[in-house]
Amino acid sequence: MIAIDAEHKAKLMHDLNLVIEDAQVLLRMTADQVSEEAHAVRERVTQRLDKAKEELKSLQDSALQSAKAAAQSTDRFVHDNPWKSVAIAAGAGLLLGVLISRR
Repeated sequence: MIAIDAEHKAKLMHDLNLVIEDAQVLLRMTADQVSEEAHAVRERVTQRLDKAKEELKSLQDSALQSAKAAAQSTDRFVHDNPWKSVAIAAGAGLLLGVLISRR
């Protein structure tokens, strides 16, 4: 499986949600068509939508697990290295202050 960074995952989840919503609207709009072909197409689209929803749920769960793992790792680092964490935060604050004051 290809690794996807958090920004791309968020965009992919958003895009997949939009596709699902659009497909559901399309299904509702064609609900009055009774031909066997239209029924078969609606059935295939419904199955694919269900699969897409499952994959989206899996992707969201994966993103949530990654965020939790990152938070736990950060928490562990801060507890194990409190002074190093303070120094990093102070350095970041100083750098931000310098950058902001330049404007």
